[in-house]
Amino acid sequence: MTEKTTTTTTIQLPEPTLRRLPWYLAYLSTLKKSETEYISTTRIAEALDVDPSQIAKDLSFLGIRGKTRIGYQVDALEDKLRDFLGFGRRHNAIMVGAGSLGAALIADSGLQRYGLNIVAGIDVNVSLIGSKINGVEIFSPERLAELVDRLGVVIGIIAVPVDSAQSVSDLLSSAGIKAIWNFTPSRIRVPEGVVIANTSIYSHLAVMYNRLSLRDLQ
Repeated sequence: MTEKTTTTTTIQLPEPTLRRLPWYLAYLSTLKKSETEYISTTRIAEALDVDPSQIAKDLSFLGIRGKTRIGYQVDALEDKLRDFLGFGRRHNAIMVGAGSLGAALIADSGLQRYGLNIVAGIDVNVSLIGSKINGVEIFSPERLAELVDRLGVVIGIIAVPVDSAQSVSDLLSSAGIKAIWNFTPSRIRVPEGVVIANTSIYSHLAVMYNRLSLRDLQ
């Protein structure tokens, strides 16, 4: 079996490693369905186009070692990765902005499988206030601090127009939010101690369009 280690969730890993770990977890989940018992770094590398030595290094940050000529036990490795990444624990979140993107994220029940539990939504649109999306009620901004406290919210998700992003971030921080997931193109500022993750779909579009343009020139 994969070598057992103590909990490693306090380790601060390099960001590129953190971005690769969910790839490994997703692949291991597909292997479980096929009842594969052991997996090697070579086979993971072939499936994900990542160098085998990089995979071994990434897993070593977590204190995970495979057995020589056998590899890693799939079940144990998947459990270790899920625990380390926090996907197996519940993290209550509030969505600020219940428009098309915000509503889609609220409706995405798949996020719960990764530990993200959106418990309430906030929007300035009076026609949305009081409505529910996938069972999640939408409230007015005045209720933000109360909801964060009452529902034990630790994560704020921002999906508002770009000119409102910073003010919303400030409101979330003042309400006691510990982490912010920002879906706007704005690079918002947060107080020391508040974790920020930026996910701009427009940035990814820019990269994709650029690569397409270069491809057309070849």
